[in-house]
Amino acid sequence: MPTRVCCCCSALRPRYKRLVDNIFPEDPKDGLVKADMEKLTFYAVSAPEKLDRIGAYLAERLSRDVVRHRSGYVLIAMEALDQLLMACHSQSIKPFVESFLHMVAKLLESGEPKLQVLGTNSFVKFANIEEDTPSYHRRYDFFVSRFSAMCHSCHSDPEIRTEIRIAGIRGIQGVVRKTVNDELRATIWEPQHMDKIVPSLLFNMQKIEEVDSRICPPSSPSAADKEENPAVLAESCFRELLGRATFGNMNNAVRPVFAHLDYHKLWDPNEFAVHCFKIIMYSIQAQYSHHVIQEILGHLDACKKDSPRVRAGIIQVLLEAVAIAAKGSIGPTVLEVFNTLLKHLRLSVELEANDSQQGSVGSITLSSKDNDEKIVQNAIIQTIGFFGSNLPDYQRSEIMMFIMGKVPVFGTSTHTLDISQLGDLGTRRIQIMLLRSLLMVTSGYKAKTIVTALPGSFLDPLLSPSLMEDYELRQLVLEVMHNLMDRHDNRAKLRGIRIIPDVADLKIKREKICRQDTSFMKKNGQQLYRHIYLGCKEEDNVQKNYELLYTSLALITIELANEEVVIDLIRLAIALQDSAIINEDNLPMFHRCGIMALVAAYLNFVSQMIAVPAFCQHVSKVIETRTMEAPYFLPEHIFRDKCMLPKSLEKHDKSLYFLTNKIAESLGGSGYSVERLSVPYVPQVTDEDRLSRRKSIVDTVSIQVDILPNIVPSDDVVSNTEEITFEALKKAIDTNGMEEQEKEKRRLVIEKFQKAPFEEIAAQCESKANLLHDRLAQILELTIRPPPSPSGTLTITSGHAQYQSVPVYEMKFPDLCVY
Repeated sequence: MPTRVCCCCSALRPRYKRLVDNIFPEDPKDGLVKADMEKLTFYAVSAPEKLDRIGAYLAERLSRDVVRHRSGYVLIAMEALDQLLMACHSQSIKPFVESFLHMVAKLLESGEPKLQVLGTNSFVKFANIEEDTPSYHRRYDFFVSRFSAMCHSCHSDPEIRTEIRIAGIRGIQGVVRKTVNDELRATIWEPQHMDKIVPSLLFNMQKIEEVDSRICPPSSPSAADKEENPAVLAESCFRELLGRATFGNMNNAVRPVFAHLDYHKLWDPNEFAVHCFKIIMYSIQAQYSHHVIQEILGHLDACKKDSPRVRAGIIQVLLEAVAIAAKGSIGPTVLEVFNTLLKHLRLSVELEANDSQQGSVGSITLSSKDNDEKIVQNAIIQTIGFFGSNLPDYQRSEIMMFIMGKVPVFGTSTHTLDISQLGDLGTRRIQIMLLRSLLMVTSGYKAKTIVTALPGSFLDPLLSPSLMEDYELRQLVLEVMHNLMDRHDNRAKLRGIRIIPDVADLKIKREKICRQDTSFMKKNGQQLYRHIYLGCKEEDNVQKNYELLYTSLALITIELANEEVVIDLIRLAIALQDSAIINEDNLPMFHRCGIMALVAAYLNFVSQMIAVPAFCQHVSKVIETRTMEAPYFLPEHIFRDKCMLPKSLEKHDKSLYFLTNKIAESLGGSGYSVERLSVPYVPQVTDEDRLSRRKSIVDTVSIQVDILPNIVPSDDVVSNTEEITFEALKKAIDTNGMEEQEKEKRRLVIEKFQKAPFEEIAAQCESKANLLHDRLAQILELTIRPPPSPSGTLTITSGHAQYQSVPVYEMKFPDLCVY
């Protein structure tokens, strides 16, 4: 019952008190007296200076009723306060607010859920009122703390618990709306408040049974869902909070998320963590995305000693954040992202290497750790690849150079990644990981010119691992090159090494070779040929290596080949065929047949690409003969399981081989300049052979020099060269022995000219031909006279040097000492 006073005393009381007392009925079940409430409202609007006194008196009554557990009168008092708030103008409401907030605080402090919900509802109504001028002295610390506590309610009754949590979330939402719009009153963004608000919202969001894994901005939930589901309401409030964050307070809103995920161990599994950061990335303004990425990177650094699965969970969250940020503004964090990820990649490989060196004790545990580290490494590579593939081309080129600079190469110190603690196995692992990252970054990269995609500063370090004694490294290098060379998406059509019946069916896309690409091949062609040649002769090659080498030759033909390059590629193919026959590297029979199959597949492809009928006819004839007599020389057979291999290749008929003279004759008839076909391809030797931990090609490659007049030998069949004797010289001069001599293989191994191309050797030889002629005559005591016709030839062997038969009067050799 409300307190009653006598009539005499009532007449002496202030009018605002009498008006307030009149709104309370004798029985609280009757509710607010509407007629008296209208009088009170009119009085408050007419005399706004009395609002503070009205509010103080209402607060006094409400406090008394709360203590006495008179819930009915409490409800009437709050209803009256709500109506006064809504009726009064914003400029006159400030004196009333303090009393109102005091009454709300009283309700929130009570232990009765109904009163807490009532106070929250009143505060939310107050939060929706826009004030013309802010009150800088007003603070909401108590409400932040109280609403946050309500969000964690553990009431025994599930329905009441849900009701209290919803009230707490709505209260936080009201505090946010009331404070964030005013730049001068930004206390809500202080860390002590964010540390309470954000975890409270995440705690309720965590209760969603099925986490939404959508990759696009989720649609807004309905109003009914917000009112009934604390998780949906918390997510909505969280989005609203992040949407109002600015440059200066973004970090304060994000950091509590990491603390919550760490405390509740939500990185493994990380579905909820991914869900949270999707909400963050879609809710914040796009220009602030890099702040979130920086925070994730910082947290990854802070957790570098945590378990692999925790680090993998953080990296996967980073991947999702990057995937969203890449569509908008990345900011200045591009190199920082890659540098941090590569640092953690090295750390993961180092931990994996250390674990593997601990011995077989506890092998199951170590195996589990290794698998976990591989999860971390794969997550890093996926993140690097996705981030890089979404960058603009100019930034992607920089990232390609950046990653390539991290790849360690044995014997060099040009890389910038610390591998001192990794060992050989760890170094190999980091090489593979970095090249896989580079492969993903280059995926989809389309440069207008090959010079842009493969500048010298990138090509040289890229090709270095292609000489490593590791087939997987060589495969990755070739795949990276394919990504950069294939500017017309032809690679998928070339997948798999095979004899293509009709290349036209592939519908190869190509354009006319531009001047920049022609210049690139003149400068770097020999380097590409060399790595393909040496890559074919590696002893640990598997089928995929041959497939990728075949694709490399085909892509060079499509993207970069003019007539000169076509001739060089055919020379390279014939040189590979000769190397498989001679077998100076002692390759297994499978590898020799694999090289023969690769040559057949490529010559079949290039012959149809340049569409020279005679050339196509010769290639088709050889392939048909191989199909009948030596199917192991074809890719469809040699790469098939349980393929029968020959015991040797020396006794095979020349009809099984592609002959230089036949090819030269067919191409010469179509206008090609075929003089260079008579010059066998010889790879240049560089410092990479010393750095690559492979057998030096100084011992395995013989430089073959053929200096011919304007004639082409009739056959190109490989055999041994005779040593220089009087009978051999006499036989060489004899015109009748020319046909037999031209069937022999001529080789030259001259260390002085290992690094020089044939053209330079020929230029040096020209000035010293006469001097060598005189010395040979003196040593052999033989007067050599010019033959009556250009057909006279001579074979000379000097030490390790063996020259092909050439017309005596046109011999041009370097200054050699003949013993």
